Amino acid sequence: MKIRFRAITALAAAVGISTLLHAVPAKADSVHIAGETTTYYTLSNYYGIGVEELMNANKSVASVNIYPGLKLTIPRENKLIAAADTSSPASVISTSLNVEKESNTVQAWGKEFNYAKVIQAKATAYSSAASENGKWGAVDYFGDALKLGTIAVDPNVIPLGTKVLVTGHSHPGLPKQAFLATATDMGSAIKGNRIDIFIPGSQSFVSDFGFQNVNLYIID
Repeated sequence: MKIRFRAITALAAAVGISTLLHAVPAKADSVHIAGETTTYYTLSNYYGIGVEELMNANKSVASVNIYPGLKLTIPRENKLIAAADTSSPASVISTSLNVEKESNTVQAWGKEFNYAKVIQAKATAYSSAASENGKWGAVDYFGDALKLGTIAVDPNVIPLGTKVLVTGHSHPGLPKQAFLATATDMGSAIKGNRIDIFIPGSQSFVSDFGFQNVNLYIID
């Protein structure tokens, strides 16, 4: 949905995941492919590994940005490596979202964030398709590769570099209820209280997002 523009000085999910469990020989630093209900907490329960240890093994993956198809490192030797979520009770945990207006805090995925303000915005989504990214390719305004957590904004409303907790959206390519994003992109069609959310996947898959009203918690 985004029509890009750049200053001349600018730097240049799989939805059909099987729910079957595939056991493989135990190895250190194995890989778990996330399903729709995967969190560090469910992985901790399933593998018997501390949440902090899992997060340290996946430092580039924020707890609120785990999405179906994401490959997560499972440290140490384990009896079983799951290629997808199982139906065990430990795996069936949904996102919780709790807003405390008096203290300006919001809790998502068991983590608390302080926020400066809340913005109601109209959201669209874009993919890495060339037709949506022009001559610059699948990179953000700073020339970094597009990834889950990238959003395009009007910098007059949300300055570039701002951390945002996005809530109120619905799409299988995004974490449920809430995810942490960074404003690192912009486009000529993104004006006012508008954001464009990058979603990994095909253009047709991403286009199902349509137009949605979301709440943006501007993280301090």
